[in-house]
Amino acid sequence: MFAWIDWVTGSAGRFAGKPGRAGFGLAVALMVADGTATPVLAWDYEVHRLINQLALESLPTNYPAFVREPAAAERLAFLGGEPDRWRNTPDLHLRHCNGPDHFLDIEDLALYGLAPERLTAFRYELVAQLAEGRIRYASNFAQVDFSRDLDRTRWLPGFLPWTIAEYYSKVKSAYSCLREFEAAGTAEERRNAQENIIAFMGIMGHFVGDATQPLHTTRHYNGWVGPNPRGYTTSRGFHAWIDGGFLRVAGVDTNALRARLRTARTPWPESPLPNTNCFPEALAYVLAQSRFVEPLYQMELQGHFKTNQPMSEVGRDFLGDQILKAAQMLGDLWLAAWQEAPEDKFLKNELARRKSGSRTNKSGSSANP
Repeated sequence: MFAWIDWVTGSAGRFAGKPGRAGFGLAVALMVADGTATPVLAWDYEVHRLINQLALESLPTNYPAFVREPAAAERLAFLGGEPDRWRNTPDLHLRHCNGPDHFLDIEDLALYGLAPERLTAFRYELVAQLAEGRIRYASNFAQVDFSRDLDRTRWLPGFLPWTIAEYYSKVKSAYSCLREFEAAGTAEERRNAQENIIAFMGIMGHFVGDATQPLHTTRHYNGWVGPNPRGYTTSRGFHAWIDGGFLRVAGVDTNALRARLRTARTPWPESPLPNTNCFPEALAYVLAQSRFVEPLYQMELQGHFKTNQPMSEVGRDFLGDQILKAAQMLGDLWLAAWQEAPEDKFLKNELARRKSGSRTNKSGSSANP
């Protein structure tokens, strides 16, 4: 079996002895043309693929047509699973920078003296605040055992909304470049710019999908931890069951999800605050999904995710709703990135100089002559 299955079964956890955080790894039973359910034996990849496909279908007809070309659409769907495939490597540098991008343990922010609604829009400013918080509120934190934290991420609460915002900016920048190449570039440059857009859009979709799996927004990501007066499950198989096991049995009606899909729309009435890109919206989105953590545990307690009794529609419908929510948000952000891509003045000037014969560089780089 592929190495990434370890992230579902729990052999490669962020904390020693705990299962790792797979992506929104739901095993989907895709619907065939006659409307009957056919189980697909996959874990995280199939739902991330589905989210990207639904998001693509949500885009308005005036969205750039190249994203719907068969090869582009297939690559867009394939790349929905790429950030989880990065987890396969034993390279600690990649695990260090990639792992925390998939989650945000919102409850843990208070340990650092940080309020979720007032977080900085900038990743490295946040890192500085976390370091300061660990010093100021040292009594809130246990000593880190670095022998069990080889990739040095155990102390981090995660970066999920920052990751979403950063990929949004990459898509936006790529559209800025494409517009300049469409005006004054070569056919090769236009195609390369389009492929960059597909790459950023597809990878961005993974993280937007992660956010709608509530267990990616909480310290209770794999069974309830700490005081537990309501008796929620503490099973270390809970994350894997929600990510894959349950829907592997229950299935999800993808035709029904498509029937509810609305056309993408810009997710804010006006452009975000200057220089923050979509971070306020990304943060609000992640915080909104975190409110489903306890309801998810309540549904488990009430038996809605069990398979040794008549199948519960409640659990299946909840997870289907979350899949649809991810696809809609992703389509909205893709639309906004295209609509709000600014003029790339540097590239425009470089292409004009090239046309006039004063420059021959075709890279579009910002290097000085």
